Amino acid sequence: MELFLCRHAQPLWVSEGLCVDNPQLTELGHRQAAMLGQRLARERFDHIYVSPLLRTRQTAEPIRAAHKREEVIQPWLEEIRGPVWQGLPGEVAAKAYKQEGSKPARERWHGLEGGEANKDFVARIHAGADKFLAEHGVHRIEHELPIWHIENPGQRIACVAHAGTNSVVICHLLGLSPTPWEWERFVLGHASISKLEAFKLGDGYAFSLSPLSDLEHIPAEDRSY
Repeated sequence: MELFLCRHAQPLWVSEGLCVDNPQLTELGHRQAAMLGQRLARERFDHIYVSPLLRTRQTAEPIRAAHKREEVIQPWLEEIRGPVWQGLPGEVAAKAYKQEGSKPARERWHGLEGGEANKDFVARIHAGADKFLAEHGVHRIEHELPIWHIENPGQRIACVAHAGTNSVVICHLLGLSPTPWEWERFVLGHASISKLEAFKLGDGYAFSLSPLSDLEHIPAEDRSY
């Protein structure tokens, strides 16, 4: 089984100095999405799924077009829910993120004031991933190690989502203890590809990560994070 976790392309978080809560892609972001679509056009996918947010849906359009697929939204792939900053000066968000980064480690589980707590986000993604995987014949075996049962090890699935979502899923499938800064632990570029591939063990399957944040399809001058 192979799970391709794609991050959305560059979004327009600030427009004319004001915050945008559910942004569209920038001009660069649309170019990145087109290059991601070209890269994945030569892959075979049994399923292509996308987060419900606008930036991921726009990023997925070239991929879906190349494979002639309808849009299939998976709500659980939604990124951590931030505070409502729509229309506020961009400096408000910048200041909040700077303050968040200066907190003691354990306090960061609470997340940004007015937004989804990091601990709740991790729990939401774990629960959503488990349900999603079970629907595709994959479930965790009762074991002290991260061992999985996979009914169809040949399936290939692409998900277009977010840095936070993808990072939490990576940790979950690899059996790594979660932290409240997963998107900083795994640095994923815009329109990047990270792939989890199952390998056979004597009593099930485990997942390997290779590559992490593949950006070879995007020229250096067009890469962003």
